[in-house]
Amino acid sequence: MKSSKVTHRINAKAVELLDQHPEGLRWSELLSKIKASDPTFHPKTVNGCVWKLVEKYPDKVYKPAKGLFRLLKYKSAEAGKP
Repeated sequence: MKSSKVTHRINAKAVELLDQHPEGLRWSELLSKIKASDPTFHPKTVNGCVWKLVEKYPDKVYKPAKGLFRLLKYKSAEAGKP
């Protein structure tokens, strides 16, 4: 899925990175990994996309704690922990 819109590419990269980290990623980690993946992304655009990630994809992403982003498909694994 190669989209020409920058925001779509940033959102896709964010979801891809969260998929690679089942434990979730902190805000700053997610921002730095997205920026490192494509230096042409404007920092404020990346910031805005990450800020709206949960709002835009409530069926995919959630925040178990302040500043922590995780995919919903890993939420059930968290429930099994003591």
